[in-house]
Amino acid sequence: METEEELNGVRFSWNVIPSTAEEAKKAMVPIGVMYQPLLDREDLAILSQDPIVCRNEACRAILNPYCMIDARGHSWICRFCGSRNALPPSYNVSSQETLPRELLPTNTTVEYALNRKANAPLVFLFVVDVCQDDENMQALRDTLLVSLSLLPQDALVGLISYGKHVHIHELGYADTTKTLAFNGKKTYSAKQIQEVLGFLSPDLRAKKNQGPNTRQSSFAQQTSAAETLSKYLLPLATAEFALTNTLEQLQQDTFSVKAHNRPLRATGLALDVAISILETALPHTGSRVMLFSGGPCTTGPGLVVGCPHKEAIRSHHDIDEDDAPHYKAACKHYEMLSRRASRNGIVVDIFAGSYDQIGLDEMKPLSDHTGGVMVLTDAFTTSIFKQSFLRVFTKNDDGTLAMAFAANFEVKLSQELRVSGLVGHAVGQNNKTGYVAETAIGIGGTSSWKLCGLSPRSTYALYFDSVGKTPPPITNGAPPQAFVQFITHYQHSSGMFRLRVTTVGRALSQPNQANVLKQSFDQEAAAALLARLAVYRLATQHELIENIMMWLDATLIKMCKHFGEYARDDPGSFRLIPELGYYFPQFIYHLRRSQFLQVFNNSPDETAYYRHVLLTEDTNNSTVMIQPTLMAYSIENPTEGTPVLLDSTSLQPGRILLLDTFFHLLIYYGETIAAWKKAGYQDLDEYANFKTMLQQPRKDASELLVDRFPLPRFIETEAKGSQARFLMARLNPTRSVGNATEFDYGSTMVLTDDVSLQKFMEYLIKYSVSSKQKF
Repeated sequence: METEEELNGVRFSWNVIPSTAEEAKKAMVPIGVMYQPLLDREDLAILSQDPIVCRNEACRAILNPYCMIDARGHSWICRFCGSRNALPPSYNVSSQETLPRELLPTNTTVEYALNRKANAPLVFLFVVDVCQDDENMQALRDTLLVSLSLLPQDALVGLISYGKHVHIHELGYADTTKTLAFNGKKTYSAKQIQEVLGFLSPDLRAKKNQGPNTRQSSFAQQTSAAETLSKYLLPLATAEFALTNTLEQLQQDTFSVKAHNRPLRATGLALDVAISILETALPHTGSRVMLFSGGPCTTGPGLVVGCPHKEAIRSHHDIDEDDAPHYKAACKHYEMLSRRASRNGIVVDIFAGSYDQIGLDEMKPLSDHTGGVMVLTDAFTTSIFKQSFLRVFTKNDDGTLAMAFAANFEVKLSQELRVSGLVGHAVGQNNKTGYVAETAIGIGGTSSWKLCGLSPRSTYALYFDSVGKTPPPITNGAPPQAFVQFITHYQHSSGMFRLRVTTVGRALSQPNQANVLKQSFDQEAAAALLARLAVYRLATQHELIENIMMWLDATLIKMCKHFGEYARDDPGSFRLIPELGYYFPQFIYHLRRSQFLQVFNNSPDETAYYRHVLLTEDTNNSTVMIQPTLMAYSIENPTEGTPVLLDSTSLQPGRILLLDTFFHLLIYYGETIAAWKKAGYQDLDEYANFKTMLQQPRKDASELLVDRFPLPRFIETEAKGSQARFLMARLNPTRSVGNATEFDYGSTMVLTDDVSLQKFMEYLIKYSVSSKQKF
């Protein structure tokens, strides 16, 4: 499974596909796959040619290693539709040694470097909030200046700053600063913004409406748009000096703030103006709007909270009770902006640097629909912001940025499967082909999706339906297979277009081979797929958390009923093979308690952030988020951490624990270790082992930070410390107030009303073997 992930970026929930719809229904866990379109591989085959495509217009699958080759007839047979296609005359398929690279068995993923170039270079438009204190403003300014050195010299750059009003900075002047201002409290239509910016003057609009001169006025309008664009977006090589000067002179908003009031911050209008510039002058071009916000929008369209501090910003409870007066209007505004951005291929990144909420929950469609980055930090002075922001500009080995734009993602399937939908940062293309299932899951009703922004981390969950009525027969001693082809057409950061093609095959299940299907189960992929679906239903379909919990429980119970071995009404007889039962029930238990489903003690902004990241990361990182890892360090083995259970029994006085939740890295010192540390034993020569023991968790934590994005928050705490709550909240409460007893080690108890994993498993087994319970 992991080898397949490294080669093709795929993890299936079932590596043997249920061959009939009835069997798939009984399996309960959906047939799905976690797929990374731009998986970074050093040995990836890159072909400088156009792909060979099936001639069947309803298919158009691409030549791949699974195709049947007729060397004598110099043709190939498509695995997806069965059509016979001619091979190009230059192809020699007479032997294994002369096969073209796309037909080699090891090249199930290939990339075609197409001879097409984008119409314009990459665009980076910075949208900066100036309603911040001097320290925060200076840190943001310094980080932005550093980022300029990471951008390509031909990239177009621009700057918008906003406070009470929105200012678009013209960068074509080296000796002076010139800006165009919008009134922050007004609502402008898209055409009004275009007119103010100069993209659509009244004279040109009048000419455009005259029938005989339509063609001439269109040309004049394009010329005017290009001239106007050069005021606001210039190549970095040309504008770097002016942009650097402008950033260095960027000051706090000059408008005074009344006592006990929030600053006037026109975030909604600033984003509207930024998207208007790009959608008018550079539509369908690789571009990013990068928002840096230090607080909530308090004026104009997209307002999240009023200015007076006595008006508290909305909470989860307020939203649930429909007691958030600005919430629906703000959501509607940012949803509208996200549709405009995704339609024109604009990526929107949101960087929040504030102790207060900034309205991330309302703004989430901007990043969710466009594949943008979302980073939530307390301030722009933190290393979490600085390092996370600079990692956006990570480069490939060839020096190009490790990001892609304007992608079209398509899936093709053999006749046994249909695609139900996708869950991830994408928008549907409404491409209702023969590959589309009747039942929609996630973004469904289509077999292709638009991905405005991509990175090597970007992962998408796809869900399939099995449409067979009877299992296909075994032919030539080999089980029949189902095939899936993923096709991603995207703009590389070099400006050239590329096509990434991944083709995989999976065996179909056969009658009387239930164990084969059981053993093919990937517990981690299944947990990630269910977690994504749960989050999607909560965030998009607004289902109640209680309903999602019941659905997860029913899924797990029905699966155990179907695949478990037991005697009716005898819990002691219940057995599940390790491939089904060793981790998966634990993942569901921890998912039910996670911040993705439970909103207690989290703000709406934090919940939106956590869910956004879950819908971005691959299977391994997703399972770390669902069930964090816990390492223990002891004086007996100070140089190496030992994996221990995510359980309250792991809390022992003589241990150091390292918790990795993906969002937090926490080092926890037991009572004895904390006392020794305070006594300074690590500074004495005779306690060298203890010093090594203290250093090792930090070394291991630093290794985890190397590739992590966004950068996790680092916490160091001890038993009974205030921040130990981050650890306690994730532990299985075997030792809790509800089952308090005397313990050998005097360990800390977890204060919670949650049932323990042991109780959860007892209930699971009880309901699974019951002959009375119906699910």
